[in-house]
Amino acid sequence: MSTIESRMEFDNATYKTLLESTRAIPWRIDWETMQFTYIGPQIEALLGWEPDSWVSAQDWAERIHVEDRDWAVNFCIAQSKAGVDHEADYRALKKNGDYVWIRDVVHVVRRDDGTVDSLVGFMFDISERKRTEEQLAALRRELEELSFKDGLTGVANRRRFDVVMETEWTNACRNKQPLSVLLLDIDFFKQYNDRYGHLDGDQCLKRVAKLITLAADRPRDFVARFGGEEFVAVLPDTHESEAYRIASRCRDLIAGEHIPHEGSAIGKYVTASIGLSTMIPECSDEAQTFIKLTDRRLYEAKQRGRNTIVNE
Repeated sequence: MSTIESRMEFDNATYKTLLESTRAIPWRIDWETMQFTYIGPQIEALLGWEPDSWVSAQDWAERIHVEDRDWAVNFCIAQSKAGVDHEADYRALKKNGDYVWIRDVVHVVRRDDGTVDSLVGFMFDISERKRTEEQLAALRRELEELSFKDGLTGVANRRRFDVVMETEWTNACRNKQPLSVLLLDIDFFKQYNDRYGHLDGDQCLKRVAKLITLAADRPRDFVARFGGEEFVAVLPDTHESEAYRIASRCRDLIAGEHIPHEGSAIGKYVTASIGLSTMIPECSDEAQTFIKLTDRRLYEAKQRGRNTIVNE
Protein backbone atom coordinates (compact mmCIF):
# COMPACT_ATOMS: atom_id res chain seq x y z
CA MET A 1 0.00 0.00 0.00
CA SER A 2 1.42 3.38 -0.98
CA THR A 3 2.04 6.21 1.45
CA ILE A 4 -0.80 8.21 -0.12
CA GLU A 5 -3.23 5.30 0.15
CA SER A 6 -2.21 4.73 3.76
CA ARG A 7 -2.70 8.37 4.50
CA MET A 8 -6.16 8.38 2.88
CA GLU A 9 -7.16 5.27 4.79
CA PHE A 10 -5.96 6.86 8.03
CA ASP A 11 -7.83 10.10 7.27
CA ASN A 12 -11.04 8.22 6.45
CA ALA A 13 -10.81 6.15 9.63
CA THR A 14 -10.11 9.24 11.69
CA TYR A 15 -12.99 11.11 10.08
CA LYS A 16 -15.36 8.20 10.69
CA THR A 17 -14.24 7.95 14.31
CA LEU A 18 -14.89 11.65 14.82
CA LEU A 19 -18.33 11.40 13.23
CA GLU A 20 -19.33 8.42 15.30
CA SER A 21 -18.12 9.90 18.58
CA THR A 22 -20.42 12.91 18.42
CA ARG A 23 -23.93 13.07 19.81
CA ALA A 24 -25.15 14.24 16.43
CA ILE A 25 -26.08 11.41 14.06
CA PRO A 26 -24.47 11.72 10.61
CA TRP A 27 -26.08 10.28 7.50
CA ARG A 28 -25.86 10.31 3.72
CA ILE A 29 -28.45 9.52 1.02
CA ASP A 30 -27.67 9.01 -2.66
CA TRP A 31 -30.05 11.27 -4.57
CA GLU A 32 -30.58 9.05 -7.63
CA THR A 33 -31.37 5.86 -5.72
CA MET A 34 -32.72 7.49 -2.55
CA GLN A 35 -30.74 4.87 -0.64
CA PHE A 36 -28.82 5.45 2.56
CA THR A 37 -25.11 5.04 1.93
CA TYR A 38 -24.28 5.77 5.55
CA ILE A 39 -25.91 6.44 8.89
CA GLY A 40 -24.08 6.76 12.18
CA PRO A 41 -24.33 3.93 14.71
CA GLN A 42 -25.58 6.47 17.29
CA ILE A 43 -29.01 6.09 15.67
CA GLU A 44 -29.58 2.79 17.46
CA ALA A 45 -28.95 4.26 20.91
CA LEU A 46 -31.36 7.11 20.21
CA LEU A 47 -34.20 5.42 18.32
CA GLY A 48 -33.60 1.70 18.74
CA TRP A 49 -33.44 1.05 14.99
CA GLU A 50 -30.29 -0.76 13.87
CA PRO A 51 -28.14 1.17 11.37
CA ASP A 52 -28.54 -1.50 8.68
CA SER A 53 -32.34 -1.11 8.88
CA TRP A 54 -32.02 2.36 7.34
CA VAL A 55 -31.99 1.28 3.71
CA SER A 56 -33.93 3.95 1.84
CA ALA A 57 -35.53 7.35 2.30
CA GLN A 58 -38.80 5.46 2.70
CA ASP A 59 -37.49 4.01 5.98
CA TRP A 60 -36.78 7.55 7.15
CA ALA A 61 -40.28 8.73 6.15
CA GLU A 62 -42.03 5.81 7.85
CA ARG A 63 -40.18 6.54 11.09
CA ILE A 64 -41.54 10.06 11.35
CA HIS A 65 -44.55 10.60 13.62
CA VAL A 66 -47.72 10.36 11.52
CA GLU A 67 -48.77 13.91 12.48
CA ASP A 68 -45.46 15.34 11.24
CA ARG A 69 -44.77 13.03 8.31
CA ASP A 70 -46.47 14.74 5.37
CA TRP A 71 -45.16 18.23 5.95
CA ALA A 72 -41.65 17.07 6.92
CA VAL A 73 -41.25 14.79 3.89
CA ASN A 74 -42.78 17.28 1.46
CA PHE A 75 -40.70 20.16 2.84
CA CYS A 76 -37.40 18.25 2.72
CA ILE A 77 -38.02 16.90 -0.77
CA ALA A 78 -38.98 20.33 -2.13
CA GLN A 79 -35.94 22.01 -0.58
CA SER A 80 -33.63 19.26 -1.78
CA LYS A 81 -34.95 19.42 -5.35
CA ALA A 82 -34.34 23.17 -5.27
CA GLY A 83 -30.80 22.52 -4.05
CA VAL A 84 -31.39 24.47 -0.84
CA ASP A 85 -29.76 23.50 2.44
CA HIS A 86 -32.42 23.24 5.12
CA GLU A 87 -33.40 21.91 8.51
CA ALA A 88 -36.61 20.44 9.90
CA ASP A 89 -37.90 19.65 13.37
CA TYR A 90 -40.11 16.59 13.68
CA ARG A 91 -40.96 13.73 16.00
CA ALA A 92 -39.12 10.51 15.14
CA LEU A 93 -40.67 7.21 16.14
CA LYS A 94 -38.57 4.90 18.29
CA LYS A 95 -38.60 1.17 17.77
CA ASN A 96 -40.52 0.74 21.05
CA GLY A 97 -43.31 3.06 19.89
CA ASP A 98 -42.23 6.18 21.78
CA TYR A 99 -40.91 9.23 19.97
CA VAL A 100 -38.24 11.88 20.34
CA TRP A 101 -37.94 15.33 18.82
CA ILE A 102 -35.32 15.48 16.06
CA ARG A 103 -33.73 18.43 14.28
CA ASP A 104 -32.53 17.23 10.89
CA VAL A 105 -29.94 19.55 9.34
CA VAL A 106 -29.54 18.80 5.62
CA HIS A 107 -26.84 19.85 3.15
CA VAL A 108 -27.41 19.34 -0.58
CA VAL A 109 -24.28 18.15 -2.37
CA ARG A 110 -24.12 19.16 -6.05
CA ARG A 111 -22.04 17.92 -8.92
CA ASP A 112 -19.97 20.24 -11.07
CA ASP A 113 -22.88 20.59 -13.52
CA GLY A 114 -25.19 21.72 -10.71
CA THR A 115 -27.28 18.57 -10.44
CA VAL A 116 -27.93 17.07 -7.04
CA ASP A 117 -25.53 14.26 -6.15
CA SER A 118 -26.48 13.43 -2.58
CA LEU A 119 -27.87 14.67 0.70
CA VAL A 120 -25.74 14.66 3.82
CA GLY A 121 -26.77 15.78 7.22
CA PHE A 122 -26.93 15.40 10.95
CA MET A 123 -29.82 14.44 13.22
CA PHE A 124 -29.86 16.08 16.65
CA ASP A 125 -31.95 15.02 19.63
CA ILE A 126 -33.79 18.20 20.68
CA SER A 127 -36.34 16.57 22.99
CA GLU A 128 -35.10 18.43 26.05
CA ARG A 129 -35.21 21.73 24.18
CA LYS A 130 -38.76 21.03 23.04
CA ARG A 131 -39.84 20.20 26.60
CA THR A 132 -38.37 23.49 27.75
CA GLU A 133 -40.11 25.35 24.91
CA GLU A 134 -43.44 23.72 25.79
CA GLN A 135 -43.01 24.65 29.46
CA LEU A 136 -42.23 28.23 28.51
CA ALA A 137 -45.21 28.35 26.15
CA ALA A 138 -47.49 27.04 28.93
CA LEU A 139 -46.06 29.67 31.28
CA ARG A 140 -46.68 32.41 28.72
CA ARG A 141 -50.28 31.21 28.28
CA GLU A 142 -50.74 31.23 32.05
CA LEU A 143 -49.28 34.71 32.38
CA GLU A 144 -51.45 35.94 29.51
CA GLU A 145 -54.52 34.45 31.15
CA LEU A 146 -53.62 36.11 34.43
CA SER A 147 -53.06 39.44 32.67
CA PHE A 148 -56.64 39.22 31.35
CA LYS A 149 -58.23 38.17 34.65
CA ASP A 150 -59.40 40.35 37.51
CA GLY A 151 -57.31 39.24 40.45
CA LEU A 152 -60.10 39.69 43.00
CA THR A 153 -63.28 38.39 41.39
CA GLY A 154 -61.86 35.90 38.91
CA VAL A 155 -63.86 37.28 35.97
CA ALA A 156 -62.15 39.03 33.06
CA ASN A 157 -60.60 42.44 33.63
CA ARG A 158 -61.00 45.74 31.76
CA ARG A 159 -58.10 44.94 29.45
CA ARG A 160 -59.75 41.72 28.35
CA PHE A 161 -63.07 43.49 27.94
CA ASP A 162 -61.50 45.99 25.52
CA VAL A 163 -60.23 43.12 23.34
CA VAL A 164 -63.51 41.17 23.40
CA MET A 165 -65.61 44.27 22.78
CA GLU A 166 -63.58 45.21 19.72
CA THR A 167 -63.87 41.67 18.36
CA GLU A 168 -67.61 41.36 18.93
CA TRP A 169 -68.24 44.86 17.59
CA THR A 170 -66.43 43.96 14.37
CA ASN A 171 -68.37 40.69 14.10
CA ALA A 172 -71.69 42.46 14.64
CA CYS A 173 -70.85 45.05 11.96
CA ARG A 174 -69.80 42.41 9.45
CA ASN A 175 -72.67 40.00 10.09
CA LYS A 176 -75.38 42.62 10.69
CA GLN A 177 -76.25 41.08 14.04
CA PRO A 178 -77.47 42.78 17.23
CA LEU A 179 -74.99 43.34 20.02
CA SER A 180 -76.12 44.06 23.59
CA VAL A 181 -74.11 45.37 26.53
CA LEU A 182 -75.03 45.57 30.20
CA LEU A 183 -73.28 47.89 32.62
CA LEU A 184 -74.03 47.00 36.24
CA ASP A 185 -73.19 48.96 39.37
CA ILE A 186 -73.64 47.77 42.98
CA ASP A 187 -75.90 50.26 44.74
CA PHE A 188 -74.37 52.28 47.60
CA PHE A 189 -71.18 50.27 47.56
CA LYS A 190 -69.17 53.04 49.23
CA GLN A 191 -71.55 52.87 52.16
CA TYR A 192 -71.16 49.09 52.17
CA ASN A 193 -67.40 49.41 52.52
CA ASP A 194 -67.76 52.11 55.15
CA ARG A 195 -70.02 49.92 57.27
CA TYR A 196 -68.55 46.45 56.79
CA GLY A 197 -64.94 47.16 55.78
CA HIS A 198 -63.02 46.49 52.62
CA LEU A 199 -62.50 42.78 53.28
CA ASP A 200 -66.24 42.19 53.36
CA GLY A 201 -66.50 44.54 50.39
CA ASP A 202 -64.17 42.29 48.45
CA GLN A 203 -66.30 39.26 49.33
CA CYS A 204 -69.38 41.11 48.14
CA LEU A 205 -67.72 41.86 44.78
CA LYS A 206 -66.80 38.19 44.38
CA ARG A 207 -70.36 37.05 45.08
CA VAL A 208 -71.85 39.59 42.68
CA ALA A 209 -69.39 38.61 39.93
CA LYS A 210 -70.39 34.97 40.33
CA LEU A 211 -74.09 35.84 40.15
CA ILE A 212 -73.65 37.87 36.96
CA THR A 213 -71.78 34.96 35.41
CA LEU A 214 -74.68 32.68 36.33
CA ALA A 215 -77.11 35.02 34.62
CA ALA A 216 -75.03 35.53 31.46
CA ASP A 217 -74.16 31.88 30.95
CA ARG A 218 -74.54 31.30 27.21
CA PRO A 219 -71.43 30.18 25.29
CA ARG A 220 -70.57 33.61 23.86
CA ASP A 221 -71.69 35.73 26.80
CA PHE A 222 -68.78 37.59 28.35
CA VAL A 223 -68.54 39.11 31.84
CA ALA A 224 -65.80 41.42 33.11
CA ARG A 225 -65.11 43.77 35.97
CA PHE A 226 -65.37 47.21 34.43
CA GLY A 227 -63.84 49.02 37.37
CA GLY A 228 -64.50 49.43 41.10
CA GLU A 229 -67.95 48.04 41.80
CA GLU A 230 -69.01 48.12 38.13
CA PHE A 231 -69.32 45.05 35.93
CA VAL A 232 -70.00 44.68 32.22
CA ALA A 233 -71.62 41.90 30.22
CA VAL A 234 -71.18 41.65 26.45
CA LEU A 235 -73.99 39.68 24.81
CA PRO A 236 -73.29 38.94 21.12
CA ASP A 237 -76.10 38.24 18.67
CA THR A 238 -78.64 39.22 21.33
CA HIS A 239 -81.77 41.26 20.75
CA GLU A 240 -82.95 43.77 23.33
CA SER A 241 -85.72 41.54 24.69
CA GLU A 242 -83.29 38.72 25.46
CA ALA A 243 -80.74 41.16 26.86
CA TYR A 244 -83.42 42.63 29.14
CA ARG A 245 -84.24 39.12 30.37
CA ILE A 246 -80.59 38.52 31.25
CA ALA A 247 -80.36 41.93 32.93
CA SER A 248 -83.46 41.14 34.99
CA ARG A 249 -81.96 37.82 36.01
CA CYS A 250 -78.79 39.62 37.13
CA ARG A 251 -80.79 42.04 39.24
CA ASP A 252 -83.01 39.32 40.72
CA LEU A 253 -80.11 36.98 41.54
CA ILE A 254 -78.23 39.75 43.32
CA ALA A 255 -81.27 40.90 45.29
CA GLY A 256 -82.21 37.29 46.04
CA GLU A 257 -78.75 36.52 47.43
CA HIS A 258 -79.74 38.58 50.48
CA ILE A 259 -76.30 40.03 51.10
CA PRO A 260 -76.87 42.26 54.14
CA HIS A 261 -76.47 45.98 53.44
CA GLU A 262 -77.63 48.13 56.31
CA GLY A 263 -76.00 51.16 54.71
CA SER A 264 -78.32 51.01 51.67
CA ALA A 265 -80.93 53.73 51.32
CA ILE A 266 -83.35 51.44 49.47
CA GLY A 267 -83.42 48.20 51.44
CA LYS A 268 -81.69 45.74 53.76
CA TYR A 269 -79.77 43.83 51.07
CA VAL A 270 -77.30 44.49 48.25
CA THR A 271 -78.94 45.52 44.98
CA ALA A 272 -77.68 46.65 41.59
CA SER A 273 -78.55 49.21 38.93
CA ILE A 274 -78.16 48.29 35.27
CA GLY A 275 -77.81 50.21 32.02
CA LEU A 276 -78.64 48.27 28.85
CA SER A 277 -78.02 49.08 25.17
CA THR A 278 -78.63 47.08 22.01
CA MET A 279 -77.83 47.91 18.41
CA ILE A 280 -76.87 46.48 15.06
CA PRO A 281 -73.80 48.61 14.43
CA GLU A 282 -72.74 50.03 11.12
CA CYS A 283 -69.05 50.02 10.29
CA SER A 284 -69.02 53.80 10.66
CA ASP A 285 -70.26 53.54 14.26
CA GLU A 286 -67.84 53.54 17.17
CA ALA A 287 -67.91 51.05 20.01
CA GLN A 288 -66.80 53.72 22.48
CA THR A 289 -69.91 55.80 21.72
CA PHE A 290 -72.04 52.71 22.34
CA ILE A 291 -70.38 52.13 25.72
CA LYS A 292 -70.90 55.78 26.70
CA LEU A 293 -74.59 55.45 25.86
CA THR A 294 -74.83 52.39 28.11
CA ASP A 295 -73.02 54.25 30.87
CA ARG A 296 -75.54 57.12 30.64
CA ARG A 297 -78.35 54.61 30.99
CA LEU A 298 -76.68 53.17 34.07
CA TYR A 299 -76.52 56.69 35.52
CA GLU A 300 -80.20 57.12 34.70
CA ALA A 301 -81.00 53.87 36.53
CA LYS A 302 -79.36 55.32 39.62
CA GLN A 303 -81.29 58.54 39.23
CA ARG A 304 -84.56 56.64 39.05
CA GLY A 305 -84.04 55.13 42.47
CA ARG A 306 -81.55 52.28 41.83
CA ASN A 307 -82.19 48.52 41.74
CA THR A 308 -83.62 49.06 38.28
CA ILE A 309 -82.83 48.58 34.58
CA VAL A 310 -82.80 51.38 32.02
CA ASN A 311 -82.68 50.47 28.34
CA GLU A 312 -83.85 53.68 26.67
